[in-house]
Amino acid sequence: MSRRWLHLDQTFLRRIGTIARALDSISNIEFKEIDLARGQYLYLSRITENPGITQMQLSELLCVDKTTTNRAINRLVEREIIVKQTDPINRKNQRLYSSKKGQILYETLSRESDYSTQVALQGLKPDEVEQINVLLDKVTQNVVQDWKSVKKGKVRLY
Repeated sequence: MSRRWLHLDQTFLRRIGTIARALDSISNIEFKEIDLARGQYLYLSRITENPGITQMQLSELLCVDKTTTNRAINRLVEREIIVKQTDPINRKNQRLYSSKKGQILYETLSRESDYSTQVALQGLKPDEVEQINVLLDKVTQNVVQDWKSVKKGKVRLY
């Protein structure tokens, strides 16, 4: 791989970052109206979409540290948006579920996500959308694998 190709190609990560920050900013503004604090929508969405997920699984799914996840979960539990249930097989694990209140909030989150997706994909043909999905899946796998390695102490040489 030539150095020039790497330099030119770095812009795609910046674009992904711009997209992510813009959508996160929009969500945080709009979700204030339904009383969700910054970023809490991510946790509620993933818990609702993955009922019974553990905190460790949630941290890995979102690529965030355990402390950040714990703080978000505790706030959502306090507000009765999600509930914790002890795993009957491994009592050390707490399974996470949306409460009735969380399910209702998730409906709004889901509508917003559908709308944002429509806006983002406006003007693209179905085969272009499929191509983006395939390529982003590969990029995501690469980055998540690297994130897990770094979390385990791997030092990246660059």
